[in-house]
Amino acid sequence: MKKIIACILMVGCASAIPDQPTARIEFNAPESYPEGITYDNTSDVFFVSSARLGSVGKVTPAGVYSPLINDPSFKSTYGMKIHPDGKRLFFCVSDANYSKFTSPDTRKKMARLIGIDMVTGKKTDDIDLSKLTSGNHFANDLTFDDQKNAYVTDSFSNVIYKVSSGGQASVFAESPLFKTEGVGLNGIVYHPSGYLLTVSSGTGAIYKIDVKNPKNVIRVATDQFFMNGDGLLLMGNQKLIVVQNGGSDKIYELTSEDNFTSAKLSASTLAADRFTYPSTAALAKDKVWVMNAKFSELTDSTNVPSKRFEIQHARFMPLPK
Repeated sequence: MKKIIACILMVGCASAIPDQPTARIEFNAPESYPEGITYDNTSDVFFVSSARLGSVGKVTPAGVYSPLINDPSFKSTYGMKIHPDGKRLFFCVSDANYSKFTSPDTRKKMARLIGIDMVTGKKTDDIDLSKLTSGNHFANDLTFDDQKNAYVTDSFSNVIYKVSSGGQASVFAESPLFKTEGVGLNGIVYHPSGYLLTVSSGTGAIYKIDVKNPKNVIRVATDQFFMNGDGLLLMGNQKLIVVQNGGSDKIYELTSEDNFTSAKLSASTLAADRFTYPSTAALAKDKVWVMNAKFSELTDSTNVPSKRFEIQHARFMPLPK
């Protein structure tokens, strides 16, 4: 029995490696191509965005999708988080690359932070970030700190915006380390020790930014770079989940013992799980669930748009130390 248990715990034991993908919550939302996901414990539903239609909807654990807000002026909706008040849902709105409603006046120019009532879908907040800095814009992901301030990544301008609890917007952090071609700063989380962690899709690096001194930016020392890194999810104080797409389509767990000055790879999902362009992750009842955005379909004009999408459980297998 001890030998069997040991084998299960070891990634290197071939017979212990699962050959079937993990559980999926399938839902019908034609042509939506959801990118962002977050989970509400109170109502037991996932909220999902739409890079194609700019809508926001709810998905039950049984896979029932219902629209919450449809506004073509949103173009595309991306990362989303529940406000600390537990009543509002905030999400990033941009016209970066995949919107069905793209237009010359908004394409690569829009960056908005929208808040809506989680029950009614009524818009409560609409903050324009595009005038804060020059260049192209792509508001991509957000997080809240313990003072209810929001922080938003701009993947084209490669800055982090801050929106105060009162709705005042400003450029919070910019650094030569952030600069890259194409999509840059992406997923972002707030650590309760008083700093932000963000990943750059373009450089593959994870950066740590001191909330009290945003000029204090360091690159977290990691075992590898995460090119096409997308969503981040903080698990406790020492573990960070990194979603990677663009062909790799894996999810990694990093562990830090020095407040994320450095972090070691501690676990990852397997090729057998067959994620399809995973984008962002959410914690629901002690399990990590990942949105399969299926964006690779949008790069081929001959594809028939998908009607069904999946939220997939991320099963982590420990890596050898």
